[in-house]
Amino acid sequence: MTTHESLENSKTSETPCATLPLEQRIEALLFASERSLSETKIKTVLGYEDEDATKKIKEAIDALNSSYDSNSRAFKIERIAGGFRVMTREELAPLVSRLHAERQQQKLSQAALETLSILAYRQPVMRAEIEVIRGVACGEVLRGLMDRRLVKIVGRAEELGRPMLYGTTKEFLNIFGLANLKDLPDVQGLVREPSWKPAKQVEETESNDESPESPEVAEQTAE
Repeated sequence: MTTHESLENSKTSETPCATLPLEQRIEALLFASERSLSETKIKTVLGYEDEDATKKIKEAIDALNSSYDSNSRAFKIERIAGGFRVMTREELAPLVSRLHAERQQQKLSQAALETLSILAYRQPVMRAEIEVIRGVACGEVLRGLMDRRLVKIVGRAEELGRPMLYGTTKEFLNIFGLANLKDLPDVQGLVREPSWKPAKQVEETESNDESPESPEVAEQTAE
């Protein structure tokens, strides 16, 4: 065992918090995190390696939610983007929205929302297809969505020039409070089977989200 591993083990096994109830420790992690935490991440931070760890974590989260319900708390733990996150209850959303009115002024533009909606429902999708639906060029809008880490390049289509295909990111799920894309509400006319076949899918990694490529550069590269 390396010195680093020894230090890490000592952090999880010798600190006083290791003796605290599992529910309390998980609750602390979820409140401290700005993003959803996967079961794997929770197990790693807690220093759990046994086979029953996943079951214990789920039971602890269920117990926390039961406690929140019985005490009429304003929040609950939900599955979001493949992990767990503390969320304000839906009925309190209008109240929270008023609190963050100033932040809402910096929300996505109408053009960005339209582009993101088309992309979310029809992904993987080519830039040209989005432009046909919207009737305007969307290179600048796509770049903005990629800068916000809401959109990324996911592959290429088997079309002339092999244009790039775009899809949404985990950050998109986080921002809109979705566990996965199946949670998107049904919207007539937006869902369809692609007429082209993806030539290559880019493996989803954190680097894809963190280093977005300019749509213009991507399309030029494809040519």
